[in-house]
Amino acid sequence: MESCVGLALKKPRPDAEPGPDPDTRTHFRVCRFIMETGVKLGMCSEPLATACTVYHRFFQCCSPRVFEPYLVAMAAIYLAGKVEEQHLRTRDIINVCHRYLNPGSDPLELDSRFWDLRDSIVQCELLVLRVLNFQVSFQHPHKYLLHYLLSLKALMNRHAWDRTPIAVTTWALLRDSYHGSLCHPPQHVAVAILYLALQTLGVEVPGDGEREWWQVLSDDITKPAIDDIIVELIQIYNMDAKCT
Repeated sequence: MESCVGLALKKPRPDAEPGPDPDTRTHFRVCRFIMETGVKLGMCSEPLATACTVYHRFFQCCSPRVFEPYLVAMAAIYLAGKVEEQHLRTRDIINVCHRYLNPGSDPLELDSRFWDLRDSIVQCELLVLRVLNFQVSFQHPHKYLLHYLLSLKALMNRHAWDRTPIAVTTWALLRDSYHGSLCHPPQHVAVAILYLALQTLGVEVPGDGEREWWQVLSDDITKPAIDDIIVELIQIYNMDAKCT
C-alpha cells in the first residue's frame, strides 16, 4: 500500500476481499499497523492502547470508505503520544510508517511529498479531536489488571504461580484486545482477560467460600458479562486467522 498523502474524502471502492464485514478486516489490519509501528517508535503500552482507542472511536463515527484508515492511524499515534506524555516527532512517525507500508523503501526525503504527508497528519489530528469532542483521555484496563494479578498471586501457591505464565499470558491478551473495540468497563475487561488466561492455562483459583475469585476482584461483574467479553476476544483471534 502506498503512503497516504492528503486528508481527502475518498470515493467508495469495491471490496477487494470476500467476507461479511470487510471494514472489520480493515480495522484489524490497521490496528496491527498501529501496534507494530508503535513498538518500533518505542511507545509504551498505554500510549499504544490510547492510539488504538482513538482510532476505534473515530471510526465509530466515521466510515473507512470516506477517510483513509492508515492516515487516521498515523494521526492517532501522534495524538496518543501527546495525551500520554510520550511525545513523538512527526518525522519519526512518517519514516517508520512509510517503511512499514512500503517495505524496503528508503526514508522519505524532506521534499514536498514529506511535507504534504506531515500536513495531512496534523490536519487529521485536528479532525479526530473535533469528531471525538476533544475527549481523548481514556481509562485503560492496565492498572486494574496489574492489581488483579498481584491479588491473584497472593491467593495462589507460590510454586504454581512461578511455573505458570499467567502474567505473560494476560498481558498478551490485553495487548491483542486492542485489535478490536471492547466497549466494556476497563475493570471488567481486566477480569475477563484474566479469566480467559486461567482457563487457557488450566489453572483453578479458589474463591473465599462464598464468592468466586472474580467476584472478589470486581463485585459488580457477572459471569454473563465475562462470557460476552471472552466471545469478543475470541472473535478478534478468529479475525487474526482470516487476515494472516
